[in-house]
Amino acid sequence: MQDRTFPGTAPKRALLALGLGLATGLCSPTLAQAQSPAAWPSKNIRIVVPYAAGGPADLVARELAQVLTADLKQSVVVENMGGAMGVPALGAVARAEADGHTLLMAAVGNVVLQPLLSKQGGADLLAKLRPVSTISTAPHVLVSSAKLPIHNVKALVDYARANPGKVSFASAGTGGTAHLAMEMFRAMSKTDVLHVPYKGSSGSVNDLVSGQVTAMFSSYPSLQGLVDKGLLRVLAATAPSQSPATRALPLMSASLPSYEYTTWYAMYAPLATPTPLVQRIEQALSRAIQQPQLVAKIEAAGTELHAGTAQEVLAWTQRDTDKWSRVIKEAQIAID
Repeated sequence: MQDRTFPGTAPKRALLALGLGLATGLCSPTLAQAQSPAAWPSKNIRIVVPYAAGGPADLVARELAQVLTADLKQSVVVENMGGAMGVPALGAVARAEADGHTLLMAAVGNVVLQPLLSKQGGADLLAKLRPVSTISTAPHVLVSSAKLPIHNVKALVDYARANPGKVSFASAGTGGTAHLAMEMFRAMSKTDVLHVPYKGSSGSVNDLVSGQVTAMFSSYPSLQGLVDKGLLRVLAATAPSQSPATRALPLMSASLPSYEYTTWYAMYAPLATPTPLVQRIEQALSRAIQQPQLVAKIEAAGTELHAGTAQEVLAWTQRDTDKWSRVIKEAQIAID
């Protein structure tokens, strides 16, 4: 596949714009005086999620919204805007009034991967948003069909080397995290493995269970039921975790040193949102994210809540832009 992007350029421009927006808000008295943080919230708060209802992002957003509603004494609602690489969701928040009542809970895929992979991936819209806070982070797991005699990552690597071209990795589509994780595995393990993209996750999971494909990277909660039934086998987690669902799993890095990645979510506001108001929102999010009941519920599903600053969002974005741009360039992946 030909690489029709210039990996790293678009998201790095967006990252620079986010950083400049952050600095502008810190230095601009005009923005700071635009609205008194003490007046926030004065109406319902809308959290836009660039994914359909029912997935991991939706779960975190809705549980978080309930805690925020109780804390702020103002209704916090979740609006799902799935599809089109999350661009409609980014655009809706970028165009919203910068008063703290419309926020975006975006994933690493929206702010790093899509701009790297596509000229229509939303880099221009990211430049119109400013980060507020980190929300959560979670490893993926590498799973294999239980029909194969593979019980750990080393065994999978050995099997792939002994059977060039016969080990296949399923994904929910080209350019998604599961695909890029497989490409990183291929490069680091020096194996000849096959990528099998599906249109969505159901077909890929069915073929993984039946043994038609060998392995897949995925969030753990979505596959835990099949693992518990013995239909799939967990080989390793892609990063350390404190979640009870994944913290005892072996790590990919034990067999492939430096192999590590997580999926994560962060909150964003329109670029012109005044810094004092952003700080007020960040404080509310931090209080909510540290509520023991919320932590227990989310961590039980394999995700860790993480209350971090806007600067930490930028650091995560830079880290993953560097990581995934190399993978995309070496594998020559583009989606338009």
